[in-house]
Amino acid sequence: MESTVSDSKALVTFEILEGDHGRIGRATLNAPKSLNSLSLEMIDLLEEQLAAWQTDNTIQAVWLDANGDKAFCAGGDIVRLYQSMVDTSQGERNRYAEAFFGREYRLDHRLHTFGKPLICWGNGIIMGGGLGLLAGASHKVLTETARIAMPEITIGLFPDVGGSYFLSRMPGKVGLFLGLTGANINVSDGLAIGLGDVAIAHERKTAVMTALNELNWNDDARHHDGQVSALLAGFSLTAGDLPESPVSQHRGEIDRLCDSDDPSYVVEAITGLDSEDRWLSKAAATLAKGCPQTAALVWENWHRGADMTLADVFRMEWRVAVQCTLHGDFQEGVRALLIDKDGQPHFKHRSVAEITPAYLAEFYQLPGVPDPLADL
Repeated sequence: MESTVSDSKALVTFEILEGDHGRIGRATLNAPKSLNSLSLEMIDLLEEQLAAWQTDNTIQAVWLDANGDKAFCAGGDIVRLYQSMVDTSQGERNRYAEAFFGREYRLDHRLHTFGKPLICWGNGIIMGGGLGLLAGASHKVLTETARIAMPEITIGLFPDVGGSYFLSRMPGKVGLFLGLTGANINVSDGLAIGLGDVAIAHERKTAVMTALNELNWNDDARHHDGQVSALLAGFSLTAGDLPESPVSQHRGEIDRLCDSDDPSYVVEAITGLDSEDRWLSKAAATLAKGCPQTAALVWENWHRGADMTLADVFRMEWRVAVQCTLHGDFQEGVRALLIDKDGQPHFKHRSVAEITPAYLAEFYQLPGVPDPLADL
């Protein structure tokens, strides 16, 4: 298996796997010390290379993975976003946030619409921005250590990177529950709700890549997705090798708790849950300590996203994300969790019920600048 490798010190490395029957582009997130959290530089590197591979007819497929065994990607560079909020005076634009979210969502949209097999190796921690990358892949591989979450409820943001699209398309009210609670889910959960296509042991990674590189690609590119799916299925773990799925186990309870047209009622039902189950109790506790503004945005985005196209979802999320950087709670949530680490955020509202429709509507307005995703 011959290959050509880019600078190994780069934040993202690129490699061409030269097979006997075709070529595969490999992109590897290379910031293991930060759990491969996405910086704007990493986003730009990925966007440029993936755009080139997308139109290169000599590239049959793309493989996306990460350096290190702890995490595929733990999210976005929240600390840098925090600094941009600190540096932005009231009434001013947050140009860094506008650029970061705009370019991140453009990259995510490219993954979803890539048009070639794009295999993402989801090992370890997969959160926030990392889940945006995984969700966009045509072939989502989860390993036995996959730990997935959209934990924005703790910091005053919201499940973005297309979360308004894929959370609203999960079975029943599962996506709403996960968005509200930031609950961690495992490999079995991921398979059950569409965030994973196949489970493969992490130790088989090299073997899978070798087999993929030796694949005799069909002359008709329309068959390539099926060829990759069949190959990956040959390495899949059996149900007996996988942990129980808390989401599947508690599906009825989740749907019952979220069965209301009133977000305040749903939040009260979840936070008032008296359960001996550790997974449910932790989810309820996280929401109870979380940001009411985020809960309101999760509710609104989940309902809006269900009827929107993918491109429209990313355009909506860009507006909401930039507005979050201008409305205070996101900055305060990051401060309490990651900067001062006092665990005592002072959010603007004490409950979802306090958030007025007029206040919520502000998040869906363009922040006084052109939409950078208008051309998607």
